[in-house]
Amino acid sequence: MNITIVSVGKIKEKYFKDAIDEYKKRLSPFTKLKITEVSDEKAPENLSEAEIEIVKDKEGERILKKINDTDFVISLEIEGKSISSEKFSNMIKDEMNFGGGRELIFVIGGSNGLSKKISDRANYKLSFSKMTLPHKLMRLVLIEQIYRAFKIINNQPYHK
Repeated sequence: MNITIVSVGKIKEKYFKDAIDEYKKRLSPFTKLKITEVSDEKAPENLSEAEIEIVKDKEGERILKKINDTDFVISLEIEGKSISSEKFSNMIKDEMNFGGGRELIFVIGGSNGLSKKISDRANYKLSFSKMTLPHKLMRLVLIEQIYRAFKIINNQPYHK
């Protein structure tokens, strides 16, 4: 099974890149992980709610271009469902066993959040926290949890 993370914005900080690369390397025996970055919409800080929705929609259109109709899409959203690492690993395992080879896509929105179009397209809405996390940090946390899931699936030590 292939896993893709579609994320708004580029990561420039070396410490994030290094940590993400480390987990990608650790994941390589289990799955092929691809990270696809779409550009964020440049916008001033003091946008109205309507302007924020326009920004999210533009970013959402870029994300949708990276998703196929057959993909299983998990959007990361504050209002999504919170689950344990064990349940997360079961979700990945079920998709591996019963997904028919379709791609598993995780979507991380930009600094203004996620477009409703993406939320509506998602097969599952996942929340890591009710707190707002920077999308750069969220990418690292997500990759770590994917790695943890594969360790759980394969009954290998790491998860405690």
